Amino acid sequence: MNYKNFPMVSKIIFGRGSFNQLDELISPKRQGRNAPFIFFVDDVFKGNHWLTSRIRLSYKDKIIYIPTDEEPKTSQIDQLTEDIILEYSEQPSGIIGIGGGIVLDVAKAVALMLTNEGESKDYQGWDLIKNPAVYHVGVPTISGTGAEVSRTTILTGPDKKLGINSDYTPFDQVILDPELTKDVPNDQWFYTGMDCFVHCIESLTGTYLNAFSQSYGEKALQLCKEVFLGDHLSKEASQEKLMMASWHGGMSIAYSQVGIAHAMSYGLSYLLGIKHGIGNCIVFDHLDEYYPDGVDLFKQMKANHSIELPQDVCADLEDYQFDIMINVALSLEPLWENALGKNWKQVMTPEKIKALYQKM
Repeated sequence: MNYKNFPMVSKIIFGRGSFNQLDELISPKRQGRNAPFIFFVDDVFKGNHWLTSRIRLSYKDKIIYIPTDEEPKTSQIDQLTEDIILEYSEQPSGIIGIGGGIVLDVAKAVALMLTNEGESKDYQGWDLIKNPAVYHVGVPTISGTGAEVSRTTILTGPDKKLGINSDYTPFDQVILDPELTKDVPNDQWFYTGMDCFVHCIESLTGTYLNAFSQSYGEKALQLCKEVFLGDHLSKEASQEKLMMASWHGGMSIAYSQVGIAHAMSYGLSYLLGIKHGIGNCIVFDHLDEYYPDGVDLFKQMKANHSIELPQDVCADLEDYQFDIMINVALSLEPLWENALGKNWKQVMTPEKIKALYQKM
């Protein structure tokens, strides 16, 4: 048996207000006046003095606001990379992503593409990246995706939605400041938190399960239950626990995989542009045949927070559109094998997937 030797985030700081230390954390990595730090910031923070005033710009440093109404595309990553290469005479000292999963994935992907030739679509898959990324830092401002700790950056390419999974993808430094999540709208907080919850259920019930994944997954699941089923937590405690649930949920995937909800939500995202967190919820709601206990808990959490999921998102689709989603979902073979075992193709046919999509 040949085991994978996974990298982890090498530096992490946790605590309310730790974002104030951003400058002192990254300054030692500055490579000179002409090697800027590029800050990718979620465009929800445009004009938000409370956050942006703490980003100190020196020399040629720059803030680039990233729109988050759509998931990251390979074309977007290539454009951002090219713009940076054309604008600066030297490689950036570092890329800092400040935002949710979309912005963190953009930061990881651009950091990789600055040191690897060609187009980002050529690196969608496992272990295709040859050169280490430039120094990159992740600052999550919403909790649940696990993007701050994962070794992938999920991109929608011309023909598939798939991550750049590599040993060079994880951040070199992460700043976990629970205070940064204080203004997240309730529905967004729920959908992104559910990304973590669904991670846990898929990882803990999967055939790839091992003690490493289990220990992180169980902790993340316990924290999710405290946050979404309890009513005794202060806002601060809830923010802190969900931030740690996201971290543990992301870690639980390192040595295992997610499952059916993620595979099918990629299909929804690829065809309909439905964002990942809400897509997971729409799918997971109908997976009681495969995850009975998890779906039961999910429905309780939904009721607890008065969440109404979008209905009939697939109602007007034609057969060829269903086929596109089915093909995207089925291409994620490790996810199906984790969920259903080695003979998953006998269990999960295209017809069965179509029937599930038709319920959504």
